Amino acid sequence: MGLLCPRKQKIMIQFVNVALKVIFAQGRNFLWQRPSECPRCANWKVWGHGHVQCNFKGFSVPLWLKRYRCPECGCIIQMRPSSHFSRFQSSREAIRSALAQRITHGKWPPGQFSGRMRYWLRNLRRQISAHLTEKWKSGLMEGFDHVAAM
Repeated sequence: MGLLCPRKQKIMIQFVNVALKVIFAQGRNFLWQRPSECPRCANWKVWGHGHVQCNFKGFSVPLWLKRYRCPECGCIIQMRPSSHFSRFQSSREAIRSALAQRITHGKWPPGQFSGRMRYWLRNLRRQISAHLTEKWKSGLMEGFDHVAAM
């Protein structure tokens, strides 16, 4: 007798325009906009699938982000503020500002972890090499804007 394998679940991130301060103030009571359909299979029915805690820079406690689940394909849709990249605690603006200062002045901004900022720069170069042509390698900030828009 074999074991039943669960369906392979894929987590997809859906970026929405929300303010972190409002999510912080309301917690789990924040009213998230339900996705109109599953981004994986386009099924119209999407169920609530609880909340998940995520850390963001500037907040002493993790914030609650809503998740939804498609009953058809098993896809989990996690809502995320559009002001932040996936898997990053700092906002897009903070990352761009730190990178711009490093590229133009040769120094990182004071008061932040330089290891984290070096990771941002390495990751930017890797993304530009993977997704863009040679012309972007000389203009890292233009490359950042282009990669961020993708």
